[in-house]
Amino acid sequence: MPTILVADDQPDLQAMISLTLESAGFQVLRAGDGLEALAILQAQAVDLILADIAMPRMNGFQFYQRVRENPRWLATPFIFLTARSLDSDIRYGKELGVDDYLSKPIEPEDLLAAVQGRLRRALQLAQLMAQPATPALVEQHRIAVGRLRIDAGQHRAWMDDQLIDLSAREFTLLEYLARRADTMVSPQALISVTHGLETDDLEAGSLLRPMIRSLRRKLGYAVGEMGCIENVRGVGYRLIAPTHG
Repeated sequence: MPTILVADDQPDLQAMISLTLESAGFQVLRAGDGLEALAILQAQAVDLILADIAMPRMNGFQFYQRVRENPRWLATPFIFLTARSLDSDIRYGKELGVDDYLSKPIEPEDLLAAVQGRLRRALQLAQLMAQPATPALVEQHRIAVGRLRIDAGQHRAWMDDQLIDLSAREFTLLEYLARRADTMVSPQALISVTHGLETDDLEAGSLLRPMIRSLRRKLGYAVGEMGCIENVRGVGYRLIAPTHG
């Protein structure tokens, strides 16, 4: 029986969500804010997190960032469930890398569809990761582009011998570009890989730019430098081999 953590500071809404999930066979844990939800996560494993944004003490955005900082919870599906439907809020949630974003009021059928879909995808990924690596697969995991080295199996990357501290989304982005070195890749294709979203060029570009900026800094380039991640204006991005230290 999958366990769902529901973090929301509105008791009536929290009760309604819990009843919907419990009626569908899920076990539900409740928290009134992000701090309480973190305490629950420390004590008990959960299969999916539903969290409001506007909560006291620790809001949903802050809670999400704390969750993703912990390797134990990195693969746990996370859905924002909120009455805040401003485009800026939705865009920021997507930039953070949240798995889904549902606006209140929401129909029980829509809630259950989102939860079941994310749980199914998480199970598929877990089964894939559990498969033993063959020698051929291990070789496919190793990528070298100039001074940049990537081990996809370990989710680690190095510039020369310096380990690069990357978030899960940043690593996915870098690996995807490295496998297509010297080839232009559109923002839509990159966002599809990093966020699992199908969107237009405008939204894809707005989601991607902060990640590209962060990735360039972590690769050692100064503000304003493109470095080895070239911006093909109006078209997309291309990774070239880093050539200097």
